[in-house]
Amino acid sequence: MAAVDVIVDKLVSVWRRPAVRQNFPWIFLPISLVGSVLKALDVVPETYFSSSRNVLNVYFVKVSWGWTLLLLTPFLLLSNSSFSRNASFLGRRLLSLVVATAIWYITTETFFYIEDMTSSCYETGTSDVTKEEFTSKATCRSTGFHWRGRDISGHSFILAYSALFIVEEMAPMAYLKTVGLQGQSALPRMVLNLLYVALNLIVIIWVWMFACTSVYFHNLSDKLVGTSCGLLGWYLTYRVWYRKPLSPGLPPPCHPKEDKLYA
Repeated sequence: MAAVDVIVDKLVSVWRRPAVRQNFPWIFLPISLVGSVLKALDVVPETYFSSSRNVLNVYFVKVSWGWTLLLLTPFLLLSNSSFSRNASFLGRRLLSLVVATAIWYITTETFFYIEDMTSSCYETGTSDVTKEEFTSKATCRSTGFHWRGRDISGHSFILAYSALFIVEEMAPMAYLKTVGLQGQSALPRMVLNLLYVALNLIVIIWVWMFACTSVYFHNLSDKLVGTSCGLLGWYLTYRVWYRKPLSPGLPPPCHPKEDKLYA
């Protein structure tokens, strides 16, 4: 597993750079803006990723929150238990998963509600003849008609939010690689390294698919609203609430001196 150790060390060195950690959250708005301009100018040719049936969209993005929780839950437990095995501490850290899931669920359901409230069923793609007998997206599309209205980009939201959530919770790895994985036997250490590599790979996929969404799908305003909701969910938790006593708390280490390094 020496090769995995080398990969982990290189990934850790990237995330330990203050410029990377500080600027990563703010790449999503420029990507969305530039992608939307390119879409409006129609200068990007059709590719494999311009189809919603591409493998990354079907097997990863459409179940993105499942992938996020599947990989992040064991990583969070293993990495945080290296700092403390106290049940209260680990319970608070696991609560961050619950909070993030609640943000994901409430936001996406709100997007669906807004779409249902602002949309109508149209006979053609030109939105000139309505079919008032169809009042839901499923029944409208099942008959071959077009459901059109305000379609806030759920992809822009979930991909930005998931990437930021994962990056925040991966932070302990930089400290653990510096001081050594204290008390960890070979198997948990190997599992932790593999999970860390997988989480970084997922972040790369999320950013790539976010860029593809920006270039090929939705209009500018719907993408900006979705992206802004993702950034807001991350900011209000990790930059505001989690810094207060009555919260799940920040990922360790969170002492003042170390917090500056990983913030």
